[in-house]
Formats: sequence, C-alpha cells, structure tokens
Amino acid sequence: MTAVSAPTAPRASSPQSRPAARRRTRGGALARTGPMKYLAHAGVWLYVVLLAAPLYYLLISAFKHNTDIFNQPFSPFTPLTLDNFGLAFSQASLGTALVNSAYITVGAEILTLALAVPAAFALARAKGSVGRMVERVFALGFLIPGFAALVPTVLLSIMMGLFHTREFLILFLPASAMPLTVILLTQAMRAVPAELEESALLDGAGPLRVLWSVYVPLAIPTLTVVAILNFLSFWNEYFFSLVIIGPEASLRTAQVALPTLSIANAAQYGVLAAGILITLIPAYLVYAVFAEKMENAVLAGALKG
Repeated sequence: MTAVSAPTAPRASSPQSRPAARRRTRGGALARTGPMKYLAHAGVWLYVVLLAAPLYYLLISAFKHNTDIFNQPFSPFTPLTLDNFGLAFSQASLGTALVNSAYITVGAEILTLALAVPAAFALARAKGSVGRMVERVFALGFLIPGFAALVPTVLLSIMMGLFHTREFLILFLPASAMPLTVILLTQAMRAVPAELEESALLDGAGPLRVLWSVYVPLAIPTLTVVAILNFLSFWNEYFFSLVIIGPEASLRTAQVALPTLSIANAAQYGVLAAGILITLIPAYLVYAVFAEKMENAVLAGALKG
C-alpha cells in the first residue's frame, strides 16, 4: 500500500517579509517612472525657491541700510540694523494702526460667525425649496465684485452717520464674507448624522441646544478654516478701509498706514520692508497657531469625498 501524502498548505509570508515586499514594489514603481520623477522633484523645488526668494528678500531688507539693499540685495553678510523698525513705527504710527486693524478684524470675525453659524444651521436643516432658494441667494454674493459696492456702501455709511469710523467697517466686512462662510458651514452641518439630532431632541434639547451641543462641535474643523480665511481677508483689507475710514491717522488700519512710509521716506526701502514685515507677523502667527487644524479639516474633507 502506498502512502498518500497530505497536500501541503501554502506557506504564509512572514510579517518580516511583507515590508520588504512592499519596499520592492514601491521601489520598482518609482524606478519605472524614469526621468519624470526627477523632473517632478526639480519642478517642486523650483516652485519652493520662487516662493521663498521674495520672502527672504523682504526679511533681509528690513534689517539693512538703503545702500546695502542696492549693492548686496541678497547677501546676509552686511551690517544689520533695527533702526528701520523704529522709523516704521514712528513715521507711520504703526502701533496705533495695528491696534485699529486688530479691533476691526476681531470685531468683524465675531460678527461674521455669530451671523453665519445660525444661518448655516437653518439651511442645513431646511428640506423644502425655500431653503434651496435662500442658499442660492447666498451663492449669488460671489458674483458681486467688491468695487461695485463702493458707492452704495459709502452712501449707506453717510446715512447711518458712521462715515469715517471703524465701527462701520466692522458691520460691512461680514457682509463680504457671508457667502463663502455660510456655504461652507452649511455643507459641513449637512454631514452631521440625523440620529445625533434626534437623540438630542429626545433628551429635551431645544434648537439652540442642538446647535451648540451637536452641530457646532462637529463643524469645528470647517469653522477653523473659515475663521482663518476671514481673518486674512479682514486683516489685509485696504480699499474699503482707505475710503470709509478716511485720512485720520488715529483711525486708519495698518494696510492704509503702510503707503505713508513710501511718501515719508522717499526711497528708504529698508523702512518700508520693515513696515511690511511688521504687518505680516500677526497674520503669520494666527496661521501658525491654527495651521494644523486647518490642514486636518482639509484632509478630512478629502477623505470624505
């Protein structure tokens, strides 16, 4: 009688061999890309250099004398000075201007979110045609260019007795930010599961409690994104700040105060660069603090899509 050997089961690959196999596959895929891989890397680094070069030039120029800016524009091995920052503060009253910009930006930011969050909550819960129509009305705000609203805005500020005041800008800037803010928040709140709202209603929560306890926590990533975008927009606003606030030095914002440096200092580019750098620091700090949350929100939206 011949013995029949049992079939041998296929040997499973060991955990140690799997990463090696993945590395070989990935390496083979990269190798097959050929020269295009190196061209892509070169293009990315070229783009980074093109973005970093102006920022480096601005940074190093803020600490240089005017002659060194012309003679050795990109060299860091020249006598550096902090006098440009002192002149920028004194000649353009940047201290007061920065306070005005912060006052207007924070006030407009708070008012924008206070109006946009309830509006987005209502639109996200709306089921009929009225809700869709209201949402389309908000979307029409993208079609109105900013300069087209200048004359009506000036007339409105005069009628309200708020022309040449900072408070009118706090009321006006949210109107320019509402379309994007409401639409983004509406889409985020529509992604909230209906079961969570039903559970809160069964526990006796009212609409405001549902909004604050259910919708707002889940919409925090999108709230962070719109808050950063609105902050940058409000902080860098120039056109309406120039027209509405007017020539009063004690009321003008940092962006309006900057051009006065070029007038007061003629060709003193170091002082102008120092002033620009000063106005960039608050925006950079805000972005640096919330950058991770913003990136996580964008990544979460990409994964959901």
